[in-house]
Amino acid sequence: MSARSGAHPAPLVLRPLAFTAEEIREVVALYASNPAYWRAAGEYDPDDIQAANVEADLRGEAGTEGGEVLLARDGEGRLAGIVCLLDRHPKDGLPWIGLLMVDGHSRRAGLGRRLAGLVEERFRAEGRSGVRLAVLENNPDAQAFWGFLGWREIDRRQDLAHGRPCIVMHKGLA
Repeated sequence: MSARSGAHPAPLVLRPLAFTAEEIREVVALYASNPAYWRAAGEYDPDDIQAANVEADLRGEAGTEGGEVLLARDGEGRLAGIVCLLDRHPKDGLPWIGLLMVDGHSRRAGLGRRLAGLVEERFRAEGRSGVRLAVLENNPDAQAFWGFLGWREIDRRQDLAHGRPCIVMHKGLA
């Protein structure tokens, strides 16, 4: 899967995480480039992200029924982002984005928008009516990002994994 944008002519390509030591190292570096997110989320110490913990968490995501972890690489093969997807949420039957993160050194360069577009394009091509995600209430930058992309708030509740207050957002794909 790839997409082109006028601002970024090189395509982004999504491929499943193969869990090689090199890929895990790259994901740890990507995570470390986003310390503000990890401070808000509380899942990792942004100054000491452990590869074994990242790998275990991502294996859990990929091992969930309908779960998938995809790496986004630029035209030169560099890791540009990661996205964790759930094909069908058990409560609403819709696909969900569990995590979408780009390299923090490339923020505000359109990578997140392009990566979100790839996910939307994929689910639209599958004939899905919409897609959902949850944004932490204490992450106003993420709320603004998704709102800018046309996502709308439909609920507020705690996330199942950690009990954090979240905003559930939806985007129709029809």
